[in-house]
Amino acid sequence: MPFLRFKGIDKDKVKAMSPIVVEQFARIAEVSEEKVKIELLIVEQITNSPSSLEILMFEREQEKHDAIAATMNAILQEHGYGQVHIFFVLLSPTLYYKEGVPLKRGQVELVR
Repeated sequence: MPFLRFKGIDKDKVKAMSPIVVEQFARIAEVSEEKVKIELLIVEQITNSPSSLEILMFEREQEKHDAIAATMNAILQEHGYGQVHIFFVLLSPTLYYKEGVPLKRGQVELVR
């Protein structure tokens, strides 16, 4: 965790840029490189959809998200991919489970 999921980008290009992606992402997000997961999504497009980079992670300050997006965009452009949509899917530590246990306990209010 975090997960960086590429869609519509050649597998060999993802592999080639993975070291710099991991290094730069880890630096900006302030996580160890071992925690950064790279995935390639293989999807069947039904309608025209753009190449994208989906980033699943815990929320950071807006400036960090902005810096991550700008850096990832620059790396993608250097590897021949312009106009890639980059978006974040923000995860909650209270809703992220390892072995059935949340990373962080939240206060849950039951609604009757």
